[in-house]
Amino acid sequence: MSEQAVRPSEVLAEDEVRLLQRALGEWGGPARCSDELAFGMGFVDARDLLDQCHILGRALGNDGPIKPVDWARTLLAAEIVFVSDLVGSGVEWQTTTGLTDEATLPILRAIQRKLVRTVSAYYGKRPVA
Repeated sequence: MSEQAVRPSEVLAEDEVRLLQRALGEWGGPARCSDELAFGMGFVDARDLLDQCHILGRALGNDGPIKPVDWARTLLAAEIVFVSDLVGSGVEWQTTTGLTDEATLPILRAIQRKLVRTVSAYYGKRPVA
């Protein structure tokens, strides 16, 4: 499995990077994650999720190289925090991010399509660093 790191600017547009940064930030705000869910997303526990979201958010903002496993964890964390009302921002997404569902979904779909090759090794698997 290739772990060739990829810079955000190599695969994503600026608005896509901003969406991922905002989504990762939601885990430190309105979203609440259990240790079990964090583990399933590839993190050690909920504390590690928060720590890694800060690190990954900075890497996104600084256009730093990100390993495929971390791209997979970033994408999964963004998908869950956007959609889930039980553990993520869910129906409060627009209130907490300023982004409507209608604006967010096409950007998220574009990110999914653009990252397909980068994260393909993790389809159906727990993305473990």
